[in-house]
Amino acid sequence: MSFILRPIDTVETITPEDFTANYLKPRRPLVIKGLTKDWPARDKWTPEFLQGVVGSKVVPLYDNSKADPSKPINSSAAEMPFDKYIDLIMSQPTELRIFFFNIFKQAPELLNDIVFPKDLMGGFLESMPSMFFGGSNSVTFLHYDIDLPHLFHTHFHGKKHVILFENKWKRRLYCIPNATYALEDYDILNPDVKKFPALDGVEGIEVFLEHGDTLFMPTGYWHWMKYLTGGYSLSLRAWDASLTRKAASLYNVAVKGGLDSVLKMAFKANYAQYREKLAVKWANRELAAGKPY
Repeated sequence: MSFILRPIDTVETITPEDFTANYLKPRRPLVIKGLTKDWPARDKWTPEFLQGVVGSKVVPLYDNSKADPSKPINSSAAEMPFDKYIDLIMSQPTELRIFFFNIFKQAPELLNDIVFPKDLMGGFLESMPSMFFGGSNSVTFLHYDIDLPHLFHTHFHGKKHVILFENKWKRRLYCIPNATYALEDYDILNPDVKKFPALDGVEGIEVFLEHGDTLFMPTGYWHWMKYLTGGYSLSLRAWDASLTRKAASLYNVAVKGGLDSVLKMAFKANYAQYREKLAVKWANRELAAGKPY
């Protein structure tokens, strides 16, 4: 049977009252197709325009390879001038992607081209808008964001495939201990449930984002993303109103993230193998117990 994926709720526009009652408070994902209709960025941010803004600044690039246990998470695989990279992803398939790029440090005036949706919720981290770029075939591995924000993720140029899972499924997804990502040995689109039986029956949400679409991704949601064509996305982050959630965010960043990096550097492959075995053990235990229910 494998994963049970349902389509995401999609609206053109939404009132603050409807958004709060039906998506923010219950923490349900949503696509808002018209959120960016008045953003200058929607038409202005072409590949050529962004090349002109960033120019030949050298940027780190990431690929689909499994994480090296001897290196901190999110270690880059290569580097390339930004303008050459955009030419690459617009002209041919590639696994290479740019991760968490703050284009606004390069060009603060671009903030005038976007609008934080403060009519829908508060708590936006206005100093932390970030962009992500990828060529067709590039994949963002299954994970949740360590700082536990709500995300408004807007896609530009082309199409992106997204699969989401509630955090309650984390152990059935083979969550790596002391980390915010899952075992990278199974194919999200075609999981081998004989080898990874805990994946069978896990419920998720499937999304296909097109130019200008905005995905509201609630705090703690696991997400996997694949660029179906060369393109790029903008993420706006916001704190959850819950003090408990804020405390969990600070703990994750200060303790979990730091501890994981230290142990990786100290014990390398042995630590990686131990964690992967523990992830499998936890997943099998959850499956046997019929959890998360």
